[in-house]
Amino acid sequence: MTTLKRVLLILLTVVWCVGCDQATKSIAKSHLPKSQMLSFVGDTVRLQYTENKGAFLSLGASLSENWRGLIFTGGVATFLLGVLGYLLVASNLPAVTVLAFSLVLGGGLSNLLDRIFYGGYVVDFINLGIGSLRTGIFNAADVAITIGVLLVVFGGQWQRKLSASKPPLQTDC
Repeated sequence: MTTLKRVLLILLTVVWCVGCDQATKSIAKSHLPKSQMLSFVGDTVRLQYTENKGAFLSLGASLSENWRGLIFTGGVATFLLGVLGYLLVASNLPAVTVLAFSLVLGGGLSNLLDRIFYGGYVVDFINLGIGSLRTGIFNAADVAITIGVLLVVFGGQWQRKLSASKPPLQTDC
């Protein structure tokens, strides 16, 4: 993958992730009731506006404001800069790996923007499940991050299978 194609893939993925996530959060902030859950598709999909001061499943929400800021703003910003640096420097990455890390970068950046602009919390509003078996409340950025992590974990296997299925190049002597 050329440098230009890699940078374009990173840029388009990050802009798409941040744009979609921030648009859906804006709609959630302006249209979802603050203290009521809305249920759809036989209670499989729930929309419920939540301001999450922690990380995944509100992990760390009970930490002091200073610690939350240090970890969830400073630590995440540092991590995301590292991911961006890796994407820009590692020139031999396959496209699926660039896409995977770009999804993590875009989702992480959008949640980081929430923390910066909303006083330390992230807007969450989606909950899926059947009966009592339910996910935590999440947002579109969390979906991008999850897909990115899954692609990092399984993308290498997919890439190896794809490469193994290609016939070797034949040369005429």
